[in-house]
Amino acid sequence: MAKPNQKTIFVTGAGSGIGRATAQLFAERGWFVGISDINPQGLEETAAMLPEGQRISMMLDTRDRAAWARAIETFGQVTNRRMDVLFNNAGVGKGGWIEEMAPDDIDLTLDVNLKGVINGCIAALPLLKDAQGRIVNVASVAGVFGAPKLAVYCATKFGVRGLTEALDVEYSRFGVRVVSLMPWFVDTAILDGRDSNSNRNIRDQLTENKTPIYPVHMAAERAWDAAHGKDIHYMVGKEAERARFAARFFPNAMRNQVKKTLVDD
Repeated sequence: MAKPNQKTIFVTGAGSGIGRATAQLFAERGWFVGISDINPQGLEETAAMLPEGQRISMMLDTRDRAAWARAIETFGQVTNRRMDVLFNNAGVGKGGWIEEMAPDDIDLTLDVNLKGVINGCIAALPLLKDAQGRIVNVASVAGVFGAPKLAVYCATKFGVRGLTEALDVEYSRFGVRVVSLMPWFVDTAILDGRDSNSNRNIRDQLTENKTPIYPVHMAAERAWDAAHGKDIHYMVGKEAERARFAARFFPNAMRNQVKKTLVDD
């Protein structure tokens, strides 16, 4: 049960990666943390890393609007109906040439990475309004420039970026901020994913091309900044900042560089 006036955060995709690291960081800094995930084992492991009495955990498939309603109601019951931050982090990384991607993989990526984020923004609004809180949507540098073999993933992250900018204006009516976290490649399980026609995962390709991979704690620290700062987009890592600059001012050069990095010869 959250203490009176204790800050609270609800984290999706908390069973691993950026979600887990962010839950740990906020708990260390005194916040009451709600953790959710579709993976029960990962969720249990994260819960064990957080202080008892300072967290609540629950299963959540972010594609399911009814499940969102139940999760938010449960969270509100233990926080005196207060949510200072929704960390909308749950996501999947499916890739490959778009014409070769399985239809189910396309649908899953769209449903989790974009529709799931939208569901959370709507479901959490009542508690956020009461707390004058904010939403931190996890986008990606893939929401800054389009990358080959990641077309659907990029589409979702561009969507999250646009959603964030639009809702930051819309939700200002209620005193609620909406911002995004835009990581460069971060050391999470998503990098171990393979497309359907390759034996190499994303991590292998990045290592071969000497592309930096940032530690997950760096993303959590930037999530803290996103929960408190005045900006709307928060890049994770110097490479992310460079990518944003290059995509704006040198888009052709950026496109050629991406081709060299991610497309097999």
